[in-house]
Order: sequence, then structure tokens, then C-alpha cells
Amino acid sequence: MKKGLVFLLAAGSFWVNSTFADTPSEVRVAYSGGSQVLMLAKADGSLDKALNSKVKWVQFASGADALTYFASNAIDIANFGSSPATAGIVRKLPVEIIGVSGVIASYERLIGKEGINGIKDIEGKRVAYPPNSTAQYALEAAITVNKLDRSKITLLPLRPAEMVAAWKRGDIDAGYVWAPFAQELESAGGHQVFATKELQKSGYLIYNNYVVRKAFAEQYPQVVTAFLRVHQEKVNEFKKDPERASAIVAKEVGAPQTTAANTLNGLEYPTLAEQSTPSWLGNGTDTSDSGIGKALSKTANFLAGIGEIRQRDIPTNWNSAINAHYIQDAAVSGQ
Repeated sequence: MKKGLVFLLAAGSFWVNSTFADTPSEVRVAYSGGSQVLMLAKADGSLDKALNSKVKWVQFASGADALTYFASNAIDIANFGSSPATAGIVRKLPVEIIGVSGVIASYERLIGKEGINGIKDIEGKRVAYPPNSTAQYALEAAITVNKLDRSKITLLPLRPAEMVAAWKRGDIDAGYVWAPFAQELESAGGHQVFATKELQKSGYLIYNNYVVRKAFAEQYPQVVTAFLRVHQEKVNEFKKDPERASAIVAKEVGAPQTTAANTLNGLEYPTLAEQSTPSWLGNGTDTSDSGIGKALSKTANFLAGIGEIRQRDIPTNWNSAINAHYIQDAAVSGQ
């Protein structure tokens, strides 16, 4: 009996030590300043508890900034747009896509001034967009899909805050941007002309994704899986009581509750189980043929077309860019 008890205690000690060894003391999570369901986990500390680590929240202004943070090894996980993520992967940043945080529907949209009533009306106008962003991708796609004469549109790359200032000075006629800046343009006399959701019928899948540093994920796979489970829990929390969730998120990001509500409702949320199917991340064997793989190819070709990346750098497949194993594990363990 005593020998058995000693063995069990020794085994238990090993398990405890092994568990702590596999848990980082800090997880650096990067996010934009806008409303998102992940802010519910920031507000109640549930992500810290689920990861058994202190979470360091790192705010960035655009997806390009997130790439810079990854390049300097300053963050572990980030939630940002599919377009900059694609650019980072093609440029061989050591990162991979582990999940979709939200499909962009009305969250990003083109706001126009009086006289711009449809997308075709932007010909002859000055239109701003945040460079290296999903909004830029959506604007260019809208121009292509609607067969507009791009040479007749004055396209101006501006960061969101700069766009609002330019709008108020009268320097631009329209802007494609996300919340809360879209609402600021609307408050200053603008109205919605076009929303990213309208591109889905033309085969454009534009989304925000969770991207992880590969070395971090390889060292702490259970942390990545737990992170995705928390995402689903917060989506469920939002869907159960949108008003309460919007109030919490609004307080967390310092935005009016109506802005938070519009933003959260402007995204579509595929479940973890849905993301494990070929329509999204795939089954982990042929990710290039998955929905996200096809979206990466389409986005990469677009970025090459505007000179953002080099065509010859686009990989022949996306197997090393999409890791479906974490979402599969999270979907199973979350049932």
C-alpha cells in the first residue's frame, strides 16, 4: 500500500510539474481597438483563467501593425483581417491561421456624402481607404465586381483616424472603413453606400482571423485550443444576450453602446464545428482546397495585382499557412 501511495504521489507530482511547464507565464494577445466578442473575455478575465496564464493585451491600429508586432516577436496571437494576414504569410512571417473570429458583413462599409447614392457614383470622386486592410481589399473588389473605371476614381490611402479628419475638412467624398470610424463619418453627414457582405455573392470571402506565432503554438498547443474555446463561449454569450454583451464591450473599448452593437452584429460567426469543415479551415490534409485556402489564393492574387506582394512569392499551396488541428480539437472538447 505504501509503495503504491508513493508511486501515485510521484506520478501526480510529475503531472503537475509537466502541466506548469507547458503553461506560459504570459500570453500576448493583439487586438484592434474596435468592438469584438473577444473583449468580453478581456472584461471578465475569463481568458486568463482558461489559459492559466496572465494575458497581456496589445492594441494595434491596423493589420499592418499586427504584422510588425509578429515580425518583432512582440505578440503570440492576434485577431485581424484576412488581407494583411495573407500578405504576412506570403512574406514568410512564421505565423499560421488557426480560426475565423468573424466574417465581415456590414462591419466594414463604404460611407459616402450627398450625391453618392450607389457604388457607381464613386467614379469622379475622392475615396479613402486604410492601406493593407480588408477594407482596401473590399473596395478594390467592389470596383472590379461592379466594372467601374478605376482610372476615374481618386483613391487615397489614409489611416481610419486620418480619414475622419479628411472627411471633416472636405478633402474626401467617401471612405471605406470599419467601426467606430464608419459611424463617425455617418455622424458627420455620411450614409452607407456599400457593405462588404454584398461581395459574398460574387465569391469574395473577407473575414477577420486568429493568427498565431508558429513557435508559440508548437510549444503550447493546449493554450491555442483553449483560446479558441473561449472565443466560442463569448460568441455564445453575445448571441444569448446581445444587449448585455454590447454594453460590456462598449465600456471595454470606450465606444457608445449603439456603435458596439452595430459592430458586433455586423459580423457573422461560424461555429468551431463549422470551421472544421472544408468550407472553412478544412480537415488538415488539403487546406489549399478549403474555403479559407481558396480565399487566401484570391486575396494573394489581388495583393499581387496592386503591387502589395510579388506574384512569384505566392506559395503553391497553403498547407503551412492554415492549421486546422487546433480548431478541430477545440470543437471536439467544447461539445
